[in-house]
Amino acid sequence: MTRSEPVPDPGDPGYFPELVDSPSALTAMVDAVMAQRRVAVDTEANSLYTYRERVCLIQISIPGVNYLVDPLALDNLDPLAPFFHSLDVEKVFHAADYDLMVLQRDFGFYTRGIYDTMWAARVLGWPKVGLADILVSFFDVHANKRFQRYDWGKRPVHPDALTYAWMDSYYLLPLREIQKAELEITGRWEEAQEVFNYLTSTVEVPPEDSTARHFWRFKGVHALSAHEQRKLFGLFMWREHTAEALDHPPVKVMSNASLMRLATAQPRTKEELADCGLTPGQIRRFGADLLRAVNTRDLPTLPEPPDASRLPEDVIERFNTLKSWRKEVAQVRGVDSDVILPNAALWRLAKHPPEDVADLLKVPGIGPWRPKTYGPDILQLVKD
Repeated sequence: MTRSEPVPDPGDPGYFPELVDSPSALTAMVDAVMAQRRVAVDTEANSLYTYRERVCLIQISIPGVNYLVDPLALDNLDPLAPFFHSLDVEKVFHAADYDLMVLQRDFGFYTRGIYDTMWAARVLGWPKVGLADILVSFFDVHANKRFQRYDWGKRPVHPDALTYAWMDSYYLLPLREIQKAELEITGRWEEAQEVFNYLTSTVEVPPEDSTARHFWRFKGVHALSAHEQRKLFGLFMWREHTAEALDHPPVKVMSNASLMRLATAQPRTKEELADCGLTPGQIRRFGADLLRAVNTRDLPTLPEPPDASRLPEDVIERFNTLKSWRKEVAQVRGVDSDVILPNAALWRLAKHPPEDVADLLKVPGIGPWRPKTYGPDILQLVKD
């Protein structure tokens, strides 16, 4: 890795962001970006400050112009849909997974034709792949950490926060060129393209009612007795209803660890609530409700655990064999294991062992490059 050639100073005239907060400004921006070969994109949401997060800002950069699209000021972002769906304009993201999901969830945008600078860095085996670290390494740019936890739903947005936001997209285009050269030199360009295509084909928007999935992900929930699990689920639902009423993220109402302590200790007094680690403010505000939830005899019925069925032993054994092979290959290359193959692909291979390369190509996450590189090994492993 080498430091890049200087890019234009973001403070120069023409690089200050253009706010897109009207239908006419949106139309003009769409016309401009559709004329480009590649465009950098980022999003900001208010997940730390509200019960149901939403995208509050979309940053879009092209050479010479940085746009900040304000979804809170626009009733309809449909004119952007053809841009995100187009294969003629490459969209450059950093850690695209989340951006792709929220763009689809909030606006119905199905994104194709992407480049992901974080995944490119992972394919190349860079030691640090966070955007802040990369900006320091290649552009000597230090992001203002003050705005990492900013409430993007606030209006007006602080001018320094706007600068923080658009700089995330501003440097992605020159970074992409640095990475593209290294990917080609190292023979990793085709592999990276396969990863990018996989990202756009596996976008999953969580269902609006994700109660069961979130509950069964509680750390330690499976170690509880059935009675304690029902107590915990009652507390979990209390927190969901309270967070929705207050429009706060659930963990801002009470942490998972606190709910676990309440479910196991089952306090009967406010003094015992304090022994469970609750703050005086939490006890004053929620104490009576919590004691009712913990001590009620009318316990709720538990939701069905996701994927409750036990997989056959041969599938588990095949998965573990593939996982061990993947780890060894990754260590030799100096990359993380999921760069070699995503977990979803390993499970698919374990459940439905391929007989030939044609079968391999049917597995999500496996395109032309991986069968050429790893195909013989994979076919032998699932056969043994």
